[in-house]
Amino acid sequence: MTNKLISIDKIMEHIKDGMTIMIGGFMGVGTPEIIIDAMVEKGVKDLTIIANDTGFPDKGVGKLIVNKQAKKVIASHIGLNRETGKQMNEKELIVELVPQGTLAEQIRCGGAGIGGFLTATGVGTIVEEGKEKIKVGDQEYLLELPLRADIAIVGGSVVDKQGNTFYNGSTRNFNPLIATAADMVIVGAEKIVEVGEVDPNHVMTPGIFVDYIVGGEN
Repeated sequence: MTNKLISIDKIMEHIKDGMTIMIGGFMGVGTPEIIIDAMVEKGVKDLTIIANDTGFPDKGVGKLIVNKQAKKVIASHIGLNRETGKQMNEKELIVELVPQGTLAEQIRCGGAGIGGFLTATGVGTIVEEGKEKIKVGDQEYLLELPLRADIAIVGGSVVDKQGNTFYNGSTRNFNPLIATAADMVIVGAEKIVEVGEVDPNHVMTPGIFVDYIVGGEN
């Protein structure tokens, strides 16, 4: 079996300037801080970040925003991190706000190889600007396109050495979705166990999606 365990220094060799990176988490819950901290330390820049939100200034994606390492953010809300709004208003950061359900479905489509989907969410608002509108019966819909990334950074609660991942409680959030929609998937694990120690009924991201694992209790 391929050894997927890797040091944080080796992980950083894969994360480069200008990449599009999906980051799991909801207000920092389920975000692998070990990888975020290493990205801050390395100073990787000009990133396009796809995430549910931009966390807090001192937690999750927010650390990257405060350090001005992103050129663009695609997220459903930014209200918990004033620095994101500040950089957006000062034209230092491009922020694309997407309705949360739409964002989740765009990522799901990216992982499933689906070319897009129709939604009525955003019709008649600024959300529809620049998008194709399709009428089905009497209802107008927006055509929303899939999202994919170069790398997905996932936060796992318990991960076996083949990458089979369990997310505890609300840490699950966007993590299973983004694990399907990137060319490379890196799991930051809270706890790493032997293959077979994660009950198959509790596996939420199968190891086949995971390229590398970092972290663990040690």
